[in-house]
Amino acid sequence: MDASNDFESVFREMVESEICIDHSMLYVCYASFLELKQKLHDAHLVYQYGMLRNAKPVELLKKAHALFLDRLSESVNACSLQKIGEGETIKFEKSYINPWSASTMKDLLKKLNTQIIKYDGYHHNTKAYTGKVTLSSLKKSSRNKIIEIGGKKYQIKGCAGQGGFAQVYKAYVNSNPDEVVALKIQKPAFPWEFYMYRQLDQRISDKERSSFGIAHRMHLYSDYSILVFDYLAQGTLQDAINSYLVSGKSMEEELCIYYTIEMLYMLETLHGAGIIHGDFKPDNLLIRYSRGDLLEDGFRDRTGSWQDQGLCLVDWGRGIDQHLFPDNTEFMGDCRTSGFRCIEMLENKPWTYQVDTYGLCAVVHLMLHNSYMKIEKKASSDGGYIYLPKSPFKRYWIDLWKDFFTKLLNMSPGSDHIKLLQNLRESFQDYMCSQPQLIKKLKELLVKQRASLCSA
Repeated sequence: MDASNDFESVFREMVESEICIDHSMLYVCYASFLELKQKLHDAHLVYQYGMLRNAKPVELLKKAHALFLDRLSESVNACSLQKIGEGETIKFEKSYINPWSASTMKDLLKKLNTQIIKYDGYHHNTKAYTGKVTLSSLKKSSRNKIIEIGGKKYQIKGCAGQGGFAQVYKAYVNSNPDEVVALKIQKPAFPWEFYMYRQLDQRISDKERSSFGIAHRMHLYSDYSILVFDYLAQGTLQDAINSYLVSGKSMEEELCIYYTIEMLYMLETLHGAGIIHGDFKPDNLLIRYSRGDLLEDGFRDRTGSWQDQGLCLVDWGRGIDQHLFPDNTEFMGDCRTSGFRCIEMLENKPWTYQVDTYGLCAVVHLMLHNSYMKIEKKASSDGGYIYLPKSPFKRYWIDLWKDFFTKLLNMSPGSDHIKLLQNLRESFQDYMCSQPQLIKKLKELLVKQRASLCSA
């Protein structure tokens, strides 16, 4: 008897007879066997089935599944065909790739290297950074220290943000306070973000380009990378949300609508260009303010001073260029950012644009409720279920909010989500333009917010 047929029949019999179905090792063993047989899609489904049954210990099952996805990512990164024997190939129904795994990043950067080194502003040094001021010392004390990079001197004025591997500093170029930039210093060196910025340069129109951050140069050493990009001093959307939180109030609905329109337009533009941000949260949304007075006339089409007003999406280290993957590729991977893990990540299902659209919903929820979004399943009229935020909608809010969350949290696979983003944006724009006093109030709120954040 064929061993694989025997194993499959035993597994099915155990499941049908409910023998050991609550034990995670049943699923791990069978999935591992399927993986050895190169039945990778079936192995993935077995892991999912075990997790749906909440087999114990579930942590063991999740860890085994995560390791499986990492191995799968290495084997199907470049294409959807995998050689399994002499002259024999198998075409997977789907390519499931972890776009953020070390192996994926290493493979992509290796293939893109000849392209990246030609980009304007890219400077590569095979040796370690040897400046007079060590970059590691900036973590302890950075103010007014001067570091020299690429023939320019940068006077550090303070730390503007930091993560697990990188710190962002505000700096004067050649000690000139009129020429301010941000320096992102990262260890180990990571040129991927610079690649994403150059893709934005190529694919986003000049009119929309200021909404996604501008990178000037990348200095790459064997130990560090230093990204030089625009510095925006007006704070983040998270700062704006926090300013309401400390006073025990919620952001005015007109402001919530305005920023929601901005974010919908951002994702509509990005996803239409085949780019996923991958880390969509209020800390990464810088606020831009107009240099002139805002007029009612330019609100809808974002012309005049409204073109300078809005948000700027930064931090492209988790960006995904869909043009680098086969058509219909879906991703498996967990951003592990509390409060911003999409439903598909929570349920160990493949995802694409949902990582951004869920992030958008989470940001809007923060603006409306001053709290992180929690999701629950609710019965739907067709006998199925839908996902909705647990926090109730306030009775005086416009009905558009319920429509916004219901549609974005329950998109059907393969649906035209870009058209959905456009329709939602236009609905909010229609509402704001239906009553002149709404835009007038919005202008007043933006002036008030600017004064508050800039003084802080």
